[in-house]
Amino acid sequence: MATGAHRRYAEIMHDVEELINDHIQQQTRGTQARSKLKHLVPSVGVFFTPLLLEDAFKFQDDRRKISSRRFVPPSFNDIRLTLNSAQLMSLTRSGSIELLTFDGDVTLYDDGESLSDENPVISRILKLLSRGTHIGIVTAAGYTEAAKYYDRLHGLLDAVANAITEKEVKDPKVIILGGESNYLFEFDVHAESFLRYVPRTTWMLDEMRTWQEDDIQSLLDVAEGALRECIDNMQLSAEIFRKDRAVGIIPVTGAGKQKFNREQLEETVLVTQQILDLSSPGKKIPFCAFNGGNDVFVDIGDKSWGVLACQRYLGGIEGSKTLHVGDQFLSAGANDFKARLACTTAWIANPAETVALLDELHYHSERQKE
Repeated sequence: MATGAHRRYAEIMHDVEELINDHIQQQTRGTQARSKLKHLVPSVGVFFTPLLLEDAFKFQDDRRKISSRRFVPPSFNDIRLTLNSAQLMSLTRSGSIELLTFDGDVTLYDDGESLSDENPVISRILKLLSRGTHIGIVTAAGYTEAAKYYDRLHGLLDAVANAITEKEVKDPKVIILGGESNYLFEFDVHAESFLRYVPRTTWMLDEMRTWQEDDIQSLLDVAEGALRECIDNMQLSAEIFRKDRAVGIIPVTGAGKQKFNREQLEETVLVTQQILDLSSPGKKIPFCAFNGGNDVFVDIGDKSWGVLACQRYLGGIEGSKTLHVGDQFLSAGANDFKARLACTTAWIANPAETVALLDELHYHSERQKE
């Protein structure tokens, strides 16, 4: 039974892989609207690489025993992890990854926590740096002070500094793009908190230079009004928190560990998103409304702009040589979703899966050397 199920599942994956290959060929010609996949899935986007789905299924089936199950069919997580493997296989077989970007919360560390010294992801990132892979952290956390990013990422930054001292890595490229796409810091072993602020004019994309400050503030004004409306309508114990490039709601100060429920957060995201979409500044300025787990924020720009800015700042790295790892690709306000417009992606569910993903990346890379 398991052998027959394995064969049928592999055949299905092969057929989907061929549909994607056909779409990529049409995409190259500029005729992707004619692809079979586009007719089956009208919302399908851009593929930066092929996806080796058949081989990836065999790899995951060996580990998750999908074909051996009698009563439980292939699950969402089975498919998600198979897609991750397919992407890793494609990237490693076509050459090395030049840039690996990460979300912060729930990807590198637990929600609301920090990247501490004992986090197992650090040794994996150091290994990537030693091989010349650039590292970017593209996060919604928007700070103008290096010290605040050091508080969240001190384990990694200290480890990189120590690796330089011990000559384990040479000239590592580690950058942080905060506020989705608004504040850039670069690792500098001589700087305070090991981070050097990079002025926005240095790294901005050409399209970003057309965003007028009056329009940005007008968009944040509209967003603030929408958020206040949600607070009133759902009687949320929340307060407005506004920054120069973002506005959001957070639990009322002094309310203890108050937790908003998921439905309240997602309603707030969807209401705010719709109001901004219909507004005049919302048609001029890209933005991201997202659920932060116990808050809702609207940022100027989004992670597609953030990843694109990282690629440009690091010398013009292509989307097919970049992998973004994050946890928010599905629900309302999933801010990693937009990164798919800039590069290949991997969808993880928690920090432990990030570690496993990097171990799998190392495994596939080593296999290519054999």
